Amino acid sequence: MVKSGAIDRRSFMLGAGAAFAAGLSPRAAAAFDRADALFGASCLRPDGRFGCAVFTDRGELVSSLALPDRGHDVAFDPRSGRAVVFARRPRTFAIVFDPVSGETIRTLTSPEGRHYFGHGFFSPDGRLMYATEHDFDAARGLVAVYDVEAGYTRIGEFDAHGMDTHEALLMPDGETIVIANGGIETHPDYGRQMLNIPTMEPSIVFLDRKTGDLIDKQLLPKALHKLSLHHIAIDAQNRVWFGGQYQGAASDTPPLVGYARAGEPLTLSEFRPAELASLSNYIGSVAASRDGERIAVSSPVGGTLMIIEAKTGNVLKRFALKDGCGLAPDGPDFLATSGKGAVLRLEEDDAPTLADLEWDNHILAL
Repeated sequence: MVKSGAIDRRSFMLGAGAAFAAGLSPRAAAAFDRADALFGASCLRPDGRFGCAVFTDRGELVSSLALPDRGHDVAFDPRSGRAVVFARRPRTFAIVFDPVSGETIRTLTSPEGRHYFGHGFFSPDGRLMYATEHDFDAARGLVAVYDVEAGYTRIGEFDAHGMDTHEALLMPDGETIVIANGGIETHPDYGRQMLNIPTMEPSIVFLDRKTGDLIDKQLLPKALHKLSLHHIAIDAQNRVWFGGQYQGAASDTPPLVGYARAGEPLTLSEFRPAELASLSNYIGSVAASRDGERIAVSSPVGGTLMIIEAKTGNVLKRFALKDGCGLAPDGPDFLATSGKGAVLRLEEDDAPTLADLEWDNHILAL
């Protein structure tokens, strides 16, 4: 199971992909024909505007759209062929767009007193969209529910049982939502300033998708309460891997990666000192391979990417990529992007492709 719900090229072409390919410009169609996979990501464009782009595993641009401010992650519904890009906190927009043309279909705005946290996903049938939001005056995280067939009307919300509710995913059973609560209090009046470092409470939370009922909430040990949990991925054993961003002293060397399963204590991975040091106390993205047997993590601060064997927690390979953060499954391996414009197929000897775009934190396999 992969975090994006990505499908292979044959399945994609039998569904929304056929219409996708038919709508491409000649140049984009040629890029699509050469590609093994397509990806979506927020970016900074050459004209200095923020945007979102659809591109191939070789870094060739298929489509793009301008955003009113910096975006974060992308969600994709293969049934409708529509994608949504979510604003980076503390912004309040999410844009539904056509990945073929880059045309904006609808702009969503979070309710007053709320902002998006940059992540979302669709229900298995594509009828509902879920997005992480922040009730900032109450310092309370939420998962908002949108009715896609009613024009993405916001129809409800679930308590995330924590604050700094960042990434949320749908578990393979299609009925359970898993959430990474970073535990950091922020408020738009103070920008991105962290207001509660001494009392942080990061957690992994499992909710019932239909009712919002709490299934389980798991906390880190008290000694690690400054390890903010923002990003997650699901492996072949239905374990939820998480990466932390440590808000304590730079000289500390806390474990940064681990996994959770509902009803069981959190498990933290032990890395060798050199491996841990290369991550600079910051994990920016987590992704699972298509077969769920390997987990990739990135540290844009440390300029390091790692591939971990899910079964053992051991580091299999380590790569250097300056400002490298975006990760997604790419065939049997992974694709990575950087804020310097690099698109790199990991586990290959190829040099990274350099694009005219500066890639933001995350990429999504379409």
